[in-house]
Amino acid sequence: MNEDLKQPHLKHELSLLDGTMLVAGSMIGSGIFIVSADITRNVGSAGWLIVVWLLTGFMTLTAALSYGEMSGMFPKAGGQYIYLKEAYNKLIGFLYGWSFFAVIQTGTIAAVGVAFSKFTAYLIPAVSEDNILLNLGFVKISAAQLVSIGIILILTYINTKGVKSGKIIQTVFTLTKIVSLLGLIIFGFWAFSSNTWHLNWNSNAWSLQKLNMDGSFKQYTTAAAFGAMAAAMIGSIFSSDSWNSVTFIAGEMKNPKRDVALSLFLGTMIVTLIYVSANFMYTSVLPLHDIATAEKDRVAVSASHVIFGTGGTIVIAIMIMISTFGCNNGLIFSGARVYYTMAKDGLFFKKAGTLNKFAVPGFGLWIQALVASLLCLSGKYGDLLTMISFVVVVFYVLTIIGIYKLRITKPELERPYKAFGYPVLPAIYILMGIAFCILLVIYVEPYTWYGLGIVLLGIPIYFIAKRSLKDEDQATADS
Repeated sequence: MNEDLKQPHLKHELSLLDGTMLVAGSMIGSGIFIVSADITRNVGSAGWLIVVWLLTGFMTLTAALSYGEMSGMFPKAGGQYIYLKEAYNKLIGFLYGWSFFAVIQTGTIAAVGVAFSKFTAYLIPAVSEDNILLNLGFVKISAAQLVSIGIILILTYINTKGVKSGKIIQTVFTLTKIVSLLGLIIFGFWAFSSNTWHLNWNSNAWSLQKLNMDGSFKQYTTAAAFGAMAAAMIGSIFSSDSWNSVTFIAGEMKNPKRDVALSLFLGTMIVTLIYVSANFMYTSVLPLHDIATAEKDRVAVSASHVIFGTGGTIVIAIMIMISTFGCNNGLIFSGARVYYTMAKDGLFFKKAGTLNKFAVPGFGLWIQALVASLLCLSGKYGDLLTMISFVVVVFYVLTIIGIYKLRITKPELERPYKAFGYPVLPAIYILMGIAFCILLVIYVEPYTWYGLGIVLLGIPIYFIAKRSLKDEDQATADS
């Protein structure tokens, strides 16, 4: 019997609902409850707060609709890694996979884990980030960081037990947080304050300015205003990221040629509408200064206090814990599929290319957990966001450029779905993405540079991996 037939294979067990819940669940994590505080400090007005979320929503939907073409052409596990490898070459594909492992996916898992601990600390102050358990000088380890790591390890263990357990958690938790978020938005508008709304949406609603913690404003120069917009969008782009998670598990979808593209569209549309509505709700119950100065940036908790009173803040904290728990499950579930595909190409740890007895890449899941846990110890929430947002947009731009390239170089490939609005909408995304990255390099440092450095570090690692693979093949041939 063929040896390959004895090995576990990825199982086609995921439906359109599972895919949509993975997209929405991976997107809705911690950001929508936190980042509006920092955005407001950067833009200083209600109108520009909404503009930031609308611009991000437009970019996300445009990218998702563009990726639908790639997903139909290459309905395999690995998603964006496969797209970049096919559009360019193995080096570009590897740089994405390396960045995905070193910062994009693992950094996002860490940031969401840190956010989980932020809201756990609201209920249990002993696990606060202010509670330093160990001070080694070069690093301080807090109770919150240990909670973050604990959640990552628990979810990783669950996902090593097979696709079914992971997808059940994803669907249940995503539906729960969507319903909860919609409830918060509805009750928020029910508690609408005309005075607060008028205060936020008066004649200064469209003034782009810095809002200081003491309530004063600082006017930007034209150049600084562009930098402020880029800085403001770090949080919204992070909050809307991971929508492409469904492309990584295409090899486990029942009908990948159709359902991956549909999942991308439905998931991103649902989340974009929720995010914009939530921010309109924030401005209807909280004065702009209260949004900007929410304790530890927990805007949703401040809003729920106005809407429901003291008891409501406990409910919202629990809701956000559910949200971040479900989000991290989706990130952990999908991430290891990229390492699995890279290992099959000889560009990652060989063991990551094997499946355990439950037909999931167990080794890839555990090394992902290790790196994410280290990142929990290395940086703060905001620092992780800056690094992730820069790197992820660089590769989104490259992937969408790849659509144009493949239309020319491989016109014969079957395209069950074609990029919506091609060639105009994808081109607009490319221009916006490039502008965002350039502005971050100029105005937001040093973590933008750290992210770029991690990407470039992948170049020598690629050639080392390639040389090792060549030596291994030669040794096999000689034997």
